[in-house]
Amino acid sequence: MEKKTKLTISGSAKKSIKNIEIAKTQGKNSVLIEKQSGKFPNRGGINKSFTNKSRSSPSLNRGGQIKQTFPNKSAPISNDFERRKLAEQRATKRLKGEYENKDKKTLKAGTKKRELKLTVSRALSDEIEARERSLASVRRARQKENKNLTKEEVQENLKPVKRDINIPEAITVRELANRMAEQSSNVIKFLFGMGVTVTINQTLAADTAEYLVKEFGHNPIREEKAEEIIKKIKASRTENLKNRPPIVTVMGHVDHGKTSVLDVLRSANVVSGEFGGITQHIGAYQIESQNNKLTFIDTPGHAAFTEMRARGSKLTDVVVLVVAADDGVMPQTIESIKHAKAASVPIVVAINKCDLPESDPQKIKNQLLEHELIAEDLSGDTLMVEISAKTKLNIDKLVEAIVLQAEILDLKTDFESKATGIVLESKIDVGRGPVATIIVTTGTLKKGDFFVSGLKWGKVRAIINDKGESISEALPSTPVEILGINGAAKAGDDFIVLDNEKEAKSLSENRAQESKDGKNPLTFATQESAFTDKSAEELNLIIKSDVHGSSEAIKNAISQIKHDEVKPKIILADIGMVTETDVTLAKASNAVLIAFNVKPSKEAKKLAENEKIKISSYNIIYEVLDHIKQKLSGLLAPDVQETIIGTAEILEIFKVSGAGKVAGSKVIEGEINGTSDVRIIRDGAIIYTGKVGTLFREKNQVKQVSIGQECGITVKDYIDFQKNDTIEAFSVTSTERSI
Repeated sequence: MEKKTKLTISGSAKKSIKNIEIAKTQGKNSVLIEKQSGKFPNRGGINKSFTNKSRSSPSLNRGGQIKQTFPNKSAPISNDFERRKLAEQRATKRLKGEYENKDKKTLKAGTKKRELKLTVSRALSDEIEARERSLASVRRARQKENKNLTKEEVQENLKPVKRDINIPEAITVRELANRMAEQSSNVIKFLFGMGVTVTINQTLAADTAEYLVKEFGHNPIREEKAEEIIKKIKASRTENLKNRPPIVTVMGHVDHGKTSVLDVLRSANVVSGEFGGITQHIGAYQIESQNNKLTFIDTPGHAAFTEMRARGSKLTDVVVLVVAADDGVMPQTIESIKHAKAASVPIVVAINKCDLPESDPQKIKNQLLEHELIAEDLSGDTLMVEISAKTKLNIDKLVEAIVLQAEILDLKTDFESKATGIVLESKIDVGRGPVATIIVTTGTLKKGDFFVSGLKWGKVRAIINDKGESISEALPSTPVEILGINGAAKAGDDFIVLDNEKEAKSLSENRAQESKDGKNPLTFATQESAFTDKSAEELNLIIKSDVHGSSEAIKNAISQIKHDEVKPKIILADIGMVTETDVTLAKASNAVLIAFNVKPSKEAKKLAENEKIKISSYNIIYEVLDHIKQKLSGLLAPDVQETIIGTAEILEIFKVSGAGKVAGSKVIEGEINGTSDVRIIRDGAIIYTGKVGTLFREKNQVKQVSIGQECGITVKDYIDFQKNDTIEAFSVTSTERSI
């Protein structure tokens, strides 16, 4: 058995307490022992650590003071360097221990929700440590940022856009809303707020539209009317002007030889191509005489063609008034003079047919004095030339007179600008479509030009001159036919060349809209119209003609036919051949179908035969008017005339077997026939009207009973005779009426 070692520690109590306090700051298993200073006064107290073996247990003496016994891990410190190093190690260890403890505390605290809550005190203190954000958090933040950006962009886009709004004279609510890029409902709502009840298709006046545009935050611009735009285009230029050929219109009474004079001038035979030898169209030709070009317009002389003559005089520079020397001044001659004076155009009088033996030119000159046309040989200023179209007498003098008059006028125009002109005539040609005859007034017309003519527009596909030749350009005062218009233009319409298709189309649409707005379809009932008897029958008419001018002339002539009981009503007046549509319309409206200088198509002819509709074709305007008058006369009720033949008074009533009741009467006036119409009159009132059944005279049947004779009378389907009734015999005659 091993011996147990005993360790005895002795020292003062004060020092022991001090050592214990020092030990607290050191490791748990280490004890500081203070030695008494003996031989080594300079070294301070040395710490001795003793290793306690596992089996050994220390035994302490009773008399000594024991502090504590622990195994000592550290080696004894020999010098200052080691002491310092040890102090550093301890300090590092202590710091590490603090940090570990702190981490553990924070982990435990993470489970407590209250400690995670952000308070003012925590926010101001430095307790909250910065933590790295997760990827999901960053992604969410970016999405939020992008969302806010898009919201801002949308708000910027939603800012009201200020637009320039063109406002015409009249505009519908729908169109105005579209132009402002607003909803129609918003515009209507706003108008409701103003106390105006409207629908989406209702038309607003320009002032109302302008107010609305301002209220919706846009800039209103009043549109110029189509006519104002055209005036600007037509504004005459005063630069680069050149002489142009004069436009000469030949006017006068029907059959005075206007076309014959023109034939001689252009050495062509037009008269042979005219139906009935009378001109029914405006013809335009250009001739060249002694290096002078002259443009002639031939107008019809018939009374129905007033419009055409007026159109010719408006366009012209010089009027040649043709008067027949054997006939004198006639109604259309006077009308032509009036047209020329209204247009302030100089007149050259051509006294034609001077080769005839009965001609009297002096008489013509005297008659023209009444209309303020004074010949030069009578100290006047009107040029008068005695000519003969048949023998070509003085034709050259007539041309000289026209050229002289044109020189005095000094006619000049701009050749370089865009062309303008006037439509003389228009027709629909089979194979070529709508064709317009125009005279260029200013500028040069070229192939491919875009133009507007009235409500129509188009592109010049071909230009054909008066000789039927295709040309590439037309100079001022040239009469030409134009192909390429989108519909038949009206005669008398203007013809304006524009820069491009868009301008032409928009101007044409504006004009069409203005013409539509200009019409007032509302008819207001007046006291007179409300109480008048509207029993006048109407004759529906469909008129198809070769050219617009003829159609116009027929319409005007028909409008002159006036009657109280019947009136003509033109359903359709158009140009071109008679089509199936026209036949169908005629059937539906029970109309008279008239074709003037045109033929029906094969299909239309077949359909008309099947439907039993008559197509009346005519070449001369007189015949058309006569046919219409005849049809109107057919609608008139015939004139009914009633003549009283005789009167009989009933004296007695008899019953006869087989004949029924017989009125025994005495003829007091005239005579009564067996076939007469009779009426029974009782106390001044007509009781019955019928026919005589039989006449009896002394039981014999007779055909006639004269005044003063007594007889028995039966009336068909009537037996209720009474004494003192009057039987009146009468005859009715009806005569057809005509307009």
